This record gives sequence, C-alpha cells and structure tokens, in this order.
Amino acid sequence: MLKKLLLLLCLASLVAWAAPSKGRKAKSKKATPVAEKTVEAPAAPAAKTDADDGVVSVAEKPSSAPAVKSADDDEEEENVDAAVAGMSAAQRRDFFSRKKFEEEQRLDEYANSERRRDWLKDRLIFELGLGSRMPFMGENGIGFGAGVEYITRWHIGAFASFGFLPKTKDSEFEEWQLEGGSGYKVGINYYLFPKNPLHLGLSASYGSVYFDHDIIPNKDGLRSLIKVDGFQFDALITYMTSEWYYLQFSFGFYYAPKLAKKPQKWDIATETGDETTDNPSFRKREIEVGKDELGNPKYDWDDGRWDSRVVKSNGMSKMGIVFGVTIGYAFPEFFPDDTEKRRRQREKERNKAGAGTSNWNN
Repeated sequence: MLKKLLLLLCLASLVAWAAPSKGRKAKSKKATPVAEKTVEAPAAPAAKTDADDGVVSVAEKPSSAPAVKSADDDEEEENVDAAVAGMSAAQRRDFFSRKKFEEEQRLDEYANSERRRDWLKDRLIFELGLGSRMPFMGENGIGFGAGVEYITRWHIGAFASFGFLPKTKDSEFEEWQLEGGSGYKVGINYYLFPKNPLHLGLSASYGSVYFDHDIIPNKDGLRSLIKVDGFQFDALITYMTSEWYYLQFSFGFYYAPKLAKKPQKWDIATETGDETTDNPSFRKREIEVGKDELGNPKYDWDDGRWDSRVVKSNGMSKMGIVFGVTIGYAFPEFFPDDTEKRRRQREKERNKAGAGTSNWNN
C-alpha cells in the first residue's frame, strides 16, 4: 500500500512539473516569427527511475504534429494554383522560373541594395567635353577634346585628355583670323558621396590651362596662338550610377607660373631689369631705325622696354577662373564581387524573360 501511495505521489509531481514546461514550449513556438519557418526538433523522451522500488515512470510523449503554416502562405499557394490553372506546360515552366527569380531577388535584396550604393568602384570612362578639362579654355573661346579616366575602388581617379582649338575668324576684325592649336591635361580626381548618384569631387591637374592670341597679326592676317601650361584645381559635380551615362560639371581656377612675373625695363648702363623673359604674353618693343640694303625696314629694341602681346596691357593673368562640361560612357565595374555578379545575372535573366514574353505575345 505504501508503495502505491509513493508511486501516485511521483506521478502527480511529474504531471505538475510537465504542465508549465509544456505551456512554455507552446508560448515560445507561438512567439517564433512565421517568416523564419523553423520547426523545433521534438525533445527526446525522458525517463525517471525510482531507485527504491525499480518503477520506471514514462515522460511526456513528444508531439508529432507538423508546423502550422501561416494564413499568408495558404493564400499565396491558392493564388499560385489559380494562376497556373489553364496554363500549358511551357507557360507553367516560365511562370515558376520567374517566381524563382523573384524569390532569389527578394532574398538578395538587402545585399544588392548595399552593393548598389557604391557606384565609384573600378570604373573606366571615355569622355568628351568642352572647356577647362578638355583640355583648356581661353580669352577667345573654349577647346573641344576627348579623354579617358579610371576610378579606383578608393574613389581616386586618374585622367588624361587631349583636345583642339579650331581656327576661327576674329570677332572684331573679319579680315583677320585666330590661329587654332592643341592642348593636353593630366591629373587626378577624388570623388565624395559614392552612395548617391550625384558625386561631389576635387581635381588637381597639370597641362594646357589658358590661351590668348597675339594682338598683331602676321602678314597673312593670322593672329598667333599664345598657349601656357600650368596647374589647375577644380570642384566637380558628377552624375554616375551603375548605368553607362556619365555627366560632369567643373568649376575652378588655374595658375600659370610663367605668367607670374611681368618683365621690367632693361637698363643697359646699370644692367638692371629683364633682358629676357619666359612670359609668353610679352615681347620687346621695337622701333624702326632705318633700312637695310634691300630697302627693308630695320628694327631695334626701344630702350629696353617691353610690350604686351595681348589686348590687356599687363599681359595674360597668372590666375583665372575656368569651367567646363564633360559627358562620357562609363563601363561596368571591373573586378566585381559576388553580389554584383548576381545582380548582373539577374539583369540578364530579366532581359531574357522579357524578350521571351514579348515573342510569346507576338
């Protein structure tokens, strides 16, 4: 009789202990998000042995019920069944392949959006433009040129450009012409805000920065081109995404070391002043001192004085404001990571699916 009472007490204690545990398990399963769709493995059956009398008490029997599907999943399956009803085998294959593609796209949406935010990584750009960076501008117009730029993964780009200045008529004197020429520029750019389509940037370059024309034409009525090299610093506003089109505006200033010093009058007696100059916008003032044997006029330096070759009496400015505009074709990213490869693969599949649907409709 005593053994039966002890056995009854053990069973009552076991039931009292198992009831809250079962409630906790049910509550935790209810709190698990449906989107995770994870099913906990059933617990192994537990056994309790009474060492005194050798009686074994059996633990709670594990539940074998399957995980309950959400109402959204049931509704989605009903929609899929309704959508494929009446379709041919080929149409069903196309439908399910498209559903798979959409599911993969959703699964990789976060990583893809993270990847798309950096559009300045390993990009090669072919450029065409006008103005200061393609490659120069001047007093009487702007140049037209072409260039190439490569932007590294650190958002630092190296570029080079080469351009031309066409030969045109003088706007003041129609019988005169302005000489054309060519120029170059090399430099580096640093871009900011890679997560936005509009990228601000800074640029430093060296090359042809400014030009003007000689105020006195030659015997053919051509005003000679005066071109200077120097340093240029620009602020950039660039539009570029993962697509091919590229647009850039630049605004900055140049500094030409050769134009920094204006030559001073040369005094032969004291040997002071400048007998020669590197400034291309000045020349020696010459006066006619007679004629040679053939009757041609002879000229000599007028008392060591210098004259400006351009319209401005003080010569070309050593510093000035420059600007330009550039368009280009940007190649896709070189050396893409796995996420970018998946994005390109999905783009190809989307285009193929769109082409197939169009042909099927036709």
